[in-house]
Amino acid sequence: MAVPKDYDGCEMGMGSTGSDKQAHHSAGEVEAGAGERLPTGEWSESLDEDLRADLKAGFTANDRRDMQRMGKKQEFRRNFRMISTIGFTTCVMGTWEILLSSNTQGLAAGGMSGLFWSLCWAYAGQFFIVLSLAEMASMAPTAGGQYHWVSEFAPREYQKILSYLSGWLSAVSWQSIVALDAFLIGSIIQGLITLNDAAYSPERWQGTLLVIASDIGIAMFNVFAAKHLPLAEGIFVTIHVFAFFPVIITLLVIAPKQSASAVFTQFTDNGAGWPSIALTVMVGQVSTMFVVLGSDSVAHMAEEIKDAGIVVPQSMVWSFLLNVPFTFGLLLAYLFCIGDVEKALASPTGFPFIYVFQNATGSVSGATGLTIVVLVLLIMVTISSLASTSRQTFAFARDNGLPFSNWLGAVHPTWHVPVNSVIFTCIFTTALSLINIGSTVAFNAMLSLSTVALMATYVISVGCVTIKRFRGEELPHSRWSLGRYGLPINIVALVYACWSFFWSFWPNSHAITAENFNWACVLFVGLMGLSCVLYFVQARHVYAGPVVKVEGRKLN
Repeated sequence: MAVPKDYDGCEMGMGSTGSDKQAHHSAGEVEAGAGERLPTGEWSESLDEDLRADLKAGFTANDRRDMQRMGKKQEFRRNFRMISTIGFTTCVMGTWEILLSSNTQGLAAGGMSGLFWSLCWAYAGQFFIVLSLAEMASMAPTAGGQYHWVSEFAPREYQKILSYLSGWLSAVSWQSIVALDAFLIGSIIQGLITLNDAAYSPERWQGTLLVIASDIGIAMFNVFAAKHLPLAEGIFVTIHVFAFFPVIITLLVIAPKQSASAVFTQFTDNGAGWPSIALTVMVGQVSTMFVVLGSDSVAHMAEEIKDAGIVVPQSMVWSFLLNVPFTFGLLLAYLFCIGDVEKALASPTGFPFIYVFQNATGSVSGATGLTIVVLVLLIMVTISSLASTSRQTFAFARDNGLPFSNWLGAVHPTWHVPVNSVIFTCIFTTALSLINIGSTVAFNAMLSLSTVALMATYVISVGCVTIKRFRGEELPHSRWSLGRYGLPINIVALVYACWSFFWSFWPNSHAITAENFNWACVLFVGLMGLSCVLYFVQARHVYAGPVVKVEGRKLN
């Protein structure tokens, strides 16, 4: 059997096999809107002719085909290659750095053993989600990500509303992730000041100013140094790898050690107060769920990646797998050297890992040096997170999914950066950080929404492609395909996404107060209510979903 060729004359990558049917592209026309059809000719060269010279570099025939099929205009430089793309995805995930700075809930509910074993099943379940998202990213490599995939794969009668809700969920989750990363930067700086000055009493307004300062600096990098982002990702990967070893070597060589039984078999409740240890561990697993998120970030950069249909899915899978040994290596070193868990949780710095560094090195200067390494890496994580977030916001606005879409959906004609979306993300993070001045509870409640909302986008997008496979309907061409294993992988991914979504709503402690209640459930329902109101009042008249521009698709 002859192997199909791409438009450069090269052999194609893996295609869908088994029960999956490949969609055949119509050579005649592209749907531009309700009832309006635009002639294109057979793989018209007009798209290349319209591109400026500085956009043509890295724009392959496969990219042209994908953009034409999706009815999108090339507005970004495709200056990311495989290595820089893997670096970008690794940067956003920032697994071992994020694990160090956000393990408090896991230690409080489940202890050391709970944190370790929950990371095991979080990685196993998330891997199926990554595989499912990677295949969809190959079918439709666009900055829109989940809401675009839902628009293509959802049943016709539900595609518009589900796509719109997915876009809102994705926008809110990624905006909240940037705010969370910036908050961690500001809080760690305060923790360092507390570590070095026992007389210092941290104030919320001071932490808020640090968050705003870091947010502005990171936004400026994403505007004025955006063309250097691929280089920055290469630098990050280097630091991500080489900074890992001095951290764990310091812990393993100097710090006192726990027994293996304490790390692997002793589940503890450090103040959570749940009636059973099993329930306690289930509540505490949210810490590890957050650590393994972020592989889909690269999908929002797809329009800036050369040969995105194959590079994006490969980078999603490779970055996920490459981070596994670093994450588990750091966690094991951290747990064996943590010492007294209750003292670590009660550290005046606000971060157990700073206590562990000080306990291991026996000096303030040693703990400060190791913490600065983590802080620098978190700054780089936030730079990449803001880049991905701004592209997702831009893409949703481009499809009229957000208010002020013309402004948010604009790309700077010279810098080829969605400057307005970057500015909006900066303003959103600043506004969210101001809440912290009046109430830490309200601020943390907003941030807890990020995991819930992102999991909801996984449920909807994976659920839609699963239904499509069940019905035996044809799927778009995929150069990176799950083939005959697509349906079982999608089912496992859907089960895990629902599992994570459910547990993300639980409060941290059994004795619920305003301080420890998980307000994500209230915010999630409120967000969905607001989205539905906006949809029925305005959006249903202006938002048709990306599917109306996809070649070969017809509206009802």
